[in-house]
Amino acid sequence: MSVSERERAKAAMAAAVGAVVTPEVLETRKKTARAWFEALRDRICGAFEAIEDDAPAETATPGPEGRFERTPWERTNEDGSPGGGGVMSVMKGRVFEKVGVNVSTVFGSFSPQFAKEIPGAAEDPRFWASGVSLVAHMQSPRVPAVHMNTRFICTTRGWFGGGSDLNPPIPVDEDTADFHAAFKAACDAHDPDYHANYKKWCDEYFYIPHRNRPRGVGGIFYDYLDTGDWDDDFAMTKDVGEAFLDIYPKLVRRRMAEPWTEAEREIQLIYRGLYAEFNLVYDRGTRFGLMTGGNTEAILMSLPPEAKWP
Repeated sequence: MSVSERERAKAAMAAAVGAVVTPEVLETRKKTARAWFEALRDRICGAFEAIEDDAPAETATPGPEGRFERTPWERTNEDGSPGGGGVMSVMKGRVFEKVGVNVSTVFGSFSPQFAKEIPGAAEDPRFWASGVSLVAHMQSPRVPAVHMNTRFICTTRGWFGGGSDLNPPIPVDEDTADFHAAFKAACDAHDPDYHANYKKWCDEYFYIPHRNRPRGVGGIFYDYLDTGDWDDDFAMTKDVGEAFLDIYPKLVRRRMAEPWTEAEREIQLIYRGLYAEFNLVYDRGTRFGLMTGGNTEAILMSLPPEAKWP
């Protein structure tokens, strides 16, 4: 049984034995999760802008310190009713060539075909989903690119998902080890099996079959987290966000002053081509956003500003 199959089985068992959640409790959970995602967005944006301020002038890309520009967007359901929306937060600066930290909260009904693919939606296509999604593409090829997202989704069931993976054009063993250690600590605080399972799931998910290679050096990926203990599942998801906020700025600061060559930049641009291929062909977040009528610019925010193919 694969990692994803084990998690689906675990979630199905939890749903079968879990306590009935009243509408009032569910609404409170939705508001609590949404507030957390938005607060995490604000803290990450602040940490990244501080990096822009602290970048050494002699090694940073010329130009002013980057600042996030926020663009709200609204979603309308097919029947014309409001369907939620979100805020794009995008920065282009001296260290971050392009970074987006987006939050969204959307609701409506899945199409009949797509509902068959979503747990709990076949019998009732209505859904609610809220989350934060981040992708950072860096000026320096020596600073790793990164992805992170966490989300809470409700159909007739409710579950958490998310994760983070590191995408260095030029991998450094120290950075990879520290990144994995941060997420292992987050997972270990909740279940000793989480990290091994979620690391494996990440390796399986962020793989490019047509290139026969992984997208990056891994991290964690989880979905359908519904153990029957909502508070602990939410705490796990928050710890994933906290782990990212702790480790990734440290890695950026560790490498951002290192000199790099045009040959290394070429490696970075070709690597970005692989990243773009995965996000357009395989990424389930991209597909979810497009299939639910989300904001196209926000969905495709993950694409790099420049890439090459050999």
